[in-house]
Amino acid sequence: MSFTVALVVAGVSGFIALSYEILWYRVIAFASWGLPGAFGLLLAAYLLGIAIGSRVAGAFCKDDATAGDKNQLRAIAAFALVANVVAWSVVPFFGWSSKKYDWPPALALVALSAALLGAILPLVSHFGIAADDRAGQRLSYVYLANIVGSAAGSLITGFVFLDVWPLHTIGLVISLVGLGLVALIAALAGFERARLVRWLSSVAVAAGVLVALTPRAYDRIWEKLLYKSKFEETTKFYEVIETKSGVITVTQDGTVYGGGAYDGRFNTSIRWDRNGIMRAYGIGALHPAPKKILMIGLASGSWAKVISHLPGLEHLTIVEINPGYTKLVANHDEVKGILVDPKVDVVIDDGRRWLHRHAPDDGARFDVIVMNTTWHWRAHITNLLSTEFMQLARAHLAPGGIFYFNTTSSEDVQRTAATAFPHAMRVYNFMAVSDAPLVFDKMRWAATLASFTIDGEPAIDRTTEEGRKFFDELVAYADGIHEEPTSEGLESRERILARTHAARVVTDDNMVPEWREVLRFQEPP
Repeated sequence: MSFTVALVVAGVSGFIALSYEILWYRVIAFASWGLPGAFGLLLAAYLLGIAIGSRVAGAFCKDDATAGDKNQLRAIAAFALVANVVAWSVVPFFGWSSKKYDWPPALALVALSAALLGAILPLVSHFGIAADDRAGQRLSYVYLANIVGSAAGSLITGFVFLDVWPLHTIGLVISLVGLGLVALIAALAGFERARLVRWLSSVAVAAGVLVALTPRAYDRIWEKLLYKSKFEETTKFYEVIETKSGVITVTQDGTVYGGGAYDGRFNTSIRWDRNGIMRAYGIGALHPAPKKILMIGLASGSWAKVISHLPGLEHLTIVEINPGYTKLVANHDEVKGILVDPKVDVVIDDGRRWLHRHAPDDGARFDVIVMNTTWHWRAHITNLLSTEFMQLARAHLAPGGIFYFNTTSSEDVQRTAATAFPHAMRVYNFMAVSDAPLVFDKMRWAATLASFTIDGEPAIDRTTEEGRKFFDELVAYADGIHEEPTSEGLESRERILARTHAARVVTDDNMVPEWREVLRFQEPP
């Protein structure tokens, strides 16, 4: 093997290996609902595989073969062929195994694939570098080529492929790149013509088989990873949106899952509340006149639609990190109006970064900052639940402003909020906090419900006896602050602090919500 060929093989194999790793992480993150430890477990399996592969490769590097010997390319070609086929099969195996065993057992195949892919670099280094006084220099170049290829795989697959192709197409493209590398190695291996034709024909057949098998092997992979043991032959999502920022899926009944985790439902009706939308209406009871609101997170757009219709609202800014949600909202008549509402601005950015970039004195002060955030234990959620973030949000509140966000019932988060602000109240599983006194005002609540309309239709039809009864029951929700707290009711700051005395305050450093449990296995929907 020539030194030039060694550089090419090292670079392309690095591209393939890191591209597959990105796909594997996307799959495992979806299957685990974004569990913080999922990446660490994947990386452990991956590095273990590379270590094993490198060690096994050492057994083939003890002969007296000299660098430049084309015969050694034949063994590497065969090795690369097997490695690419096995690596292609990892994603389908995640889908197959999740039905019985959830996602951890598939890490064994990740380790095997990494071992096969990881063995290529030491083999190339051994057979492509002459044992002379420049061996160390040439080894550094081969290693550099592998790093460049790996970086290219991360960048191109992570930032380009994931934005333009679905998972099965990317898996097929990477496998074909790998088979192309096998064909190149075979062509340079010095085979006699007849044997070379057989080799290239075999590679072409393998490529054809993968092209034919990929649609079936990857069929409804997201459904398999989400529904697991409940997956059936008729199970199919209504909608799937894939971008580099994540995977959004919608079930047939309009339930949204972002990155595999429950992310709300399409519904703006308080009368037929199936997504806790009452909490959005409740802003009208908490703040006397919210004119300017910041909302972090778009999801289904249901909350944004309701908030945009709050009586007296002048402007709503929505910051959403995943542009896929704007595509999702545009596809659903109930909520797509917010994308063209002159009172609403949708910004694609990270919420915390957006607040840092927009100084309060430059107009970035709000009467209400609202976040219907995801589960408190998912990866990176500390960025929106820590004391440091609450201080950042506080700086962007107008006088009398309220920070109103979902704790997903975490006592750590509730205690953090009640500790960070002098005034706090739990509304269902939300926390409302402020530097000004807080009250869930019954008269304001009644006035809000009575005047609330969405696209010209009253939120509650009080022309019927049933509607009037529902209205009265909903208005009575405000009385819950004087009663024994329930999980779905109101709770004062004093009672929150007493109930959560054993909880910990969340900081950027301790990341308490994410790491209280290293492993979590969610029940399929």
